[in-house]
Amino acid sequence: MTRICVAGGTGQAGREVVRQALAAGHTVAVVSRNPPPAGTPGRIGSAEYFRADVTTGEGLAAALAGADVLIDCLEGRSGKALKNFADGGARLLAAAQDAGVAKAVLLSIINCDKSSFGYYKSKAAKEQVYARCGLETIAFRATQFHSLLAAIFAAGSKVRIVPVFTNASFQPIAPSDVAAGLLGVALEPPAGIRHQARTVGGPEIAGMKELALEWKRASGSRGRLVRLPLPGAMGKYLCEGLNLIPEERHGTVTFAGWLAMHADSL
Repeated sequence: MTRICVAGGTGQAGREVVRQALAAGHTVAVVSRNPPPAGTPGRIGSAEYFRADVTTGEGLAAALAGADVLIDCLEGRSGKALKNFADGGARLLAAAQDAGVAKAVLLSIINCDKSSFGYYKSKAAKEQVYARCGLETIAFRATQFHSLLAAIFAAGSKVRIVPVFTNASFQPIAPSDVAAGLLGVALEPPAGIRHQARTVGGPEIAGMKELALEWKRASGSRGRLVRLPLPGAMGKYLCEGLNLIPEERHGTVTFAGWLAMHADSL
């Protein structure tokens, strides 16, 4: 049995890592700035929840005590969290080293180092922190989640349009499939390699129009499909196909399948 510390274990991917790790018989410590209260649906099984903050280091030692491996699913999307994302990673890794953790796995984004989009740049910077760390580390790069596309379509639908970005295709993946990959690499025997990068993509590649039509059918939206250019760094990233990795098709949950599982919340 392995003790796994999951930083960001209350987010989309993190919750799935916790659930799957417990189902496999491992013990799990969850790091969160705001752990769900005891007895609420946010708590998963027998996982231990620790209030800790990577921006200050408070609570990290207790959360990491006795852990064999760290899986970092933390996010930093805006404001101070985005600005301090890489520094928080360094603080987390230092605490992991002090606790005697053998390996650390970071959830990252496919080709984040080839984009100038701020959020992706922060992911790439954190990967560099992991690469310089004294632990054995793995940057586990995934394609975009199904929920990202659903959120884009739903936001547009509020004004009766369903946006379709020009020349954009996606290879979306379910958090459950990403979590399985994270656990798999975290539990591999030591490789004797200081730092590695692994990649995982969803099971299918489709144009945004096709995905938008699937979302409309599942959600019942009456929004009109509208082709739109997406300017800036993210538009360039998508137009160049940097969000795709055709040779790495994994998982079993397609976009249509994910929509069916989440029909009540679309």
